[in-house]
Amino acid sequence: MGYDGEYMTHCGQVEMDCSIVSIVAVSGDFPNPCGHLLAMTRCQHYFHVAQFRGSPKFMTDAGYRRYLKEAGKSEIRRRPLSLPDPDGAKLYLENLMADTWTWGVIPNNCVAFVEEVIAAGGGTWSSYSNCPSLATADTIGERATRFLNQLENEIYRQYGVPRF
Repeated sequence: MGYDGEYMTHCGQVEMDCSIVSIVAVSGDFPNPCGHLLAMTRCQHYFHVAQFRGSPKFMTDAGYRRYLKEAGKSEIRRRPLSLPDPDGAKLYLENLMADTWTWGVIPNNCVAFVEEVIAAGGGTWSSYSNCPSLATADTIGERATRFLNQLENEIYRQYGVPRF
């Protein structure tokens, strides 16, 4: 088993600026095709639940790169969110890090962990699926906007028609 982070041993060990939290989805490994979800704070510290029963773990940015390499994972996508109550998210995250988390495979999994931190910070992101690769997928509206922007850029490139 490769590196999956460190346990938090005392408050203040890691800076937790939760004004911006990114939802980070990484690929899964056998037998998990859904991937894994982590929360990254503004200070580039990653937090996640990494075992069936135990305390959540954290990683620095260098630790995250080590985690990806040793676990043979790749980042699928990340979604930054601005939280209206970053102190609420920070306090909740500190409490989660000091407690035991029981992984429930589909319920109470890595997605639920990230959702709880975001909700504590007043954020509204939640997943329609507890499968990280699906939970972070672009919405139809996001795909349509991206397509229209690409179309507009292509028309401008080919025909010199000004953008609107």
